[in-house]
Amino acid sequence: MTIKRPTLEQLQDIAIDLGMDLSPERAAEFLMQLEPSFASYDVVEALPDEKPVVKYPRTPGYQPGADENPYNAWYVKSTIHGAPEGKLKGKTVAVKDNVCVAGVPMMNGASTLEGYVPDIDATIVTRMLDAGATILGKSHCEFFCFSGGSHTGALGDVINPRKPGYSAGGSSSGSAALVAAGEVDMAIGGDQGGSIRMPASYCGIYGMKPTWSLVPYTGVMPIESTIDHTGPMTANVADNALLLEVLAGEDGLDPRQAKPVVANYTEALGKGVAGLKIGVVKEGFGWPGSEPDVDAKVRAAAALFGKLGASVSEISIPMHRIGRDIWLPIAAEGAQMQMMAGNGMGFNWKGFYTVSLLDAHSAWRARANELSDSLKITMFLGEYFIRHYRGRFYAKAQNIARRLVAAYDTALASYDLLLMPTLPMKATPLPPRDASLALYLQRAFEMLPNTCAFDVTGHPAMSIPCGDSDGLPVGAMLIGKKFDESMIYRAAHAFEQAGGAK
Repeated sequence: MTIKRPTLEQLQDIAIDLGMDLSPERAAEFLMQLEPSFASYDVVEALPDEKPVVKYPRTPGYQPGADENPYNAWYVKSTIHGAPEGKLKGKTVAVKDNVCVAGVPMMNGASTLEGYVPDIDATIVTRMLDAGATILGKSHCEFFCFSGGSHTGALGDVINPRKPGYSAGGSSSGSAALVAAGEVDMAIGGDQGGSIRMPASYCGIYGMKPTWSLVPYTGVMPIESTIDHTGPMTANVADNALLLEVLAGEDGLDPRQAKPVVANYTEALGKGVAGLKIGVVKEGFGWPGSEPDVDAKVRAAAALFGKLGASVSEISIPMHRIGRDIWLPIAAEGAQMQMMAGNGMGFNWKGFYTVSLLDAHSAWRARANELSDSLKITMFLGEYFIRHYRGRFYAKAQNIARRLVAAYDTALASYDLLLMPTLPMKATPLPPRDASLALYLQRAFEMLPNTCAFDVTGHPAMSIPCGDSDGLPVGAMLIGKKFDESMIYRAAHAFEQAGGAK
C-alpha cells in the first residue's frame, strides 16, 4: 500500500504555515526530492503494527437502558471472564471508559470519539484478567476527563448514588458511582487533577492515586504524560490494596516507568497506626470555598488517628497554597499539546502508541463545536499561552514543581503521612441543562485545590471516607512518601476498622 502524496497546493500551504514562501516551481522541485522519503513511509505503512496480544474472549456488549443503569454510570456492559484462578478471582470490576478494552466500544465521555472500538487491552486490563477478575463493562466518565463534576459527559449526568440530584464527582464519575452503589467490587479510575480522589470523596468510597509511574498507563488515553495516573477505586481498603498489587509494576511499554518500587500492599493491613507520625497540613483547610463541616470532619478524623495511637500534629506547608497555580499551566498547555494537538499520543517518547485511538481521536477537529465547555476553556487557555508565550509558563511550572516536591518531601522526612481534606466541599447539586457557563464551569473545577498538586509532584494520595454531613460523604486525604502506598493502606485500614468512615 502506498501513501497519498501531497499536491503542490498542499506543500505550499505547509510552507505558509511554517512562515515560508514557496513558488509552484520550487514546490515541484521539493516534491521530486521528497519521493525517496515517501517511499520509506510506504514501507512503514505496509508493515503490521506491533500490538499486545488479546487473550480473553469478549463481546462488544451493549449500552444498558435506564432500568439497569439508574445512575447513568455504565457506558457499555460486556462481561469478560479472566483466568480461572488468581488474586482477583470472584471480584467484579468496572473499567473507566478512557481505558482500552479490545472489542468493546470506548468514547471517553466524548461524542467525537463515539463509535471507536479499541484493538488492544490496556496493560492494566490484561493484569486484572490474568489475576482472575471478571470485568462487567466500561464506566461512564466526563468529556475527555476534563471535569471534577459529573455533568459534562456526552451521554448525560452521572448521578451520585448517595443523594440523587447531586454530583458523583469526576472525571471517574461512573467508576465511583458503580462502586458506591454496590454494582461492582472494584473500579479503575484515572487522575490528572484529582479524578480518582474527587469522585471517591463525593461518593464515599476509597480512591488511590498511586505514585506517578507505579501503574503502567499503556493503553489508557493520555492527557499529559507528566501528570497521567491510573489506579483503584473500591468500597473498602482491603480491596483497594489487593487491586493495586495486581496493577503495579513495569510493563516495558510505558516510558513513565523507571523501576517503580512495588510492594505486597495487603501485608500492610492490620498493623495499626501506633507510633506513626501524621502531619495535619494547615494549608489544606480554610480555602475560600471550604465548607466548615468538611474541615471539622477531617479534623475529627485526625483526632481519631490520635486515639488509635498515632502522633498527630498540625504542620505548615505554605507552598501547598500555590499547588493549583503550578499545576494549571502544566495541565492546560500540556493537555492542549499532547491530548488535542497531538491526537492523544503526542510525540517524543518511547513506548506503546495506540495508533487506532490516535486515528479515531484526530477526528475531533471536524466536530470541535461538540467539545464540552470544560474542555473548550482549557484548550483556549493552553493555546493562548502556547501561541503567545511559546510554552514558557509550562516550562517554568515544570521547573518550579521541583520546589513543590521538595516542600512535601521535607514534611514527609519528619512525618509518615500527611492529612488534609480531599476536597474543600461535599458533593454539589448537578447543574441544570440550561445552566449558565459560569455555573457549568464552577461545578467542573471548584473542588481542585487540594488534589491537583499531587498529580504534579507524583506523591501517592488516597481519599478515605470520614463520615457524612447532610446526607453526603466527606473525604479525608492521606499523602505518603513516593512508592510508600503501604503506609497509606496501613493507616487507612486502621481508620476503617475503627469505624472512621461512619
